[in-house]
Amino acid sequence: MKTMRVFASQAVPGMVVAEDVYTFNNQMIIAAGTTLDDKMITRMKFYSVATIIVNKEEAANPTATPTVDPIVSETTKASSEFQYYKSELPVAINTLKTEIHHLVTSPASNVDQNALLKSVSRLLKKSRNGIHVFDMLHCLRDLNDQTFAHSINVALICYVIGSWLGFSRKELETLTLGGVLHDIGKVTLPPELILKPTKLTDDEYETIKTHSVRGYNILREKEVDNHVKFAAMMHHERCDGSGYPMGLKADQIDSHAKIVAIADVYEAMTSARVYRNAVCPFEVLHVLEDEGMTKYDTQYLMCFLEHLTLSYINSNVRLSNGLEGKIVMLNQHSLSRPVVKCGRKYLDLSTERNIFIVEML
Repeated sequence: MKTMRVFASQAVPGMVVAEDVYTFNNQMIIAAGTTLDDKMITRMKFYSVATIIVNKEEAANPTATPTVDPIVSETTKASSEFQYYKSELPVAINTLKTEIHHLVTSPASNVDQNALLKSVSRLLKKSRNGIHVFDMLHCLRDLNDQTFAHSINVALICYVIGSWLGFSRKELETLTLGGVLHDIGKVTLPPELILKPTKLTDDEYETIKTHSVRGYNILREKEVDNHVKFAAMMHHERCDGSGYPMGLKADQIDSHAKIVAIADVYEAMTSARVYRNAVCPFEVLHVLEDEGMTKYDTQYLMCFLEHLTLSYINSNVRLSNGLEGKIVMLNQHSLSRPVVKCGRKYLDLSTERNIFIVEML
């Protein structure tokens, strides 16, 4: 059977993997012959898998059938806050596009930090708290410019994490700017390479992986905090040494880059695509909790997990067994599996291992 290489970001439920999928440290996570589903695609995002080899026939005829968005309720979308966010996000994206174009085409220019931070702060203007920011950023997933929307969303998540960590205003601004510019290197890659639907050559694959170094080189001589420069360079590094471009470990990685890495992977894993809906945040939290402790700085990851799950207390959810209920209590040793009250019955998902949250209501 004919095969083709595709970006992991283009993977669709129903595709069949033609070759074993390995992480950067040669751990096999998906075996050849496996039919992909949403959970497996989420797992690939977590491990920053760039490309996979799939059977060409299934790739041309994926079986994905979008259903209900597992993150955003219709109530959220109908709110005045969302309508404000919806109107301001394109403005923020256009500001980012203009600034990046200027930086790339005018090497002597400097980063207009005020304009970039102002565009993000306008999105935060009507946000009530951290979890409300997450609700807003998950509302708009049908934008054509996924790269720039992703960068804005990563910046918002960075701001929230920094707030939870007690960062000063100056530290928050630097961290947020790092989120905005972390993927700047991608704009120097040929668009036809980024969007190529057919098999990548080995040289093309290596070129894709250079975006972090390219981003650092763009920012290297700019009058911007070193944390911002290192965020562009190191947001794909992992504490266990399994990342790229340098395979750095733990304390070798810039502190802000560690936070951007968490924001980046969470945003990517919960993003919807034209062929599938966003993954429920509790599924993503499960992957981060179960496999992220060696890859991400535990201080930052635990702060993120604890605050995010705490924010979902009293939220209504749908379970995999079809029951609907309300999250009433967290399990400190299994944050992604809370206690859910369904009618008069309490289900402790840390012990009911065959039941899990599939949708936020």
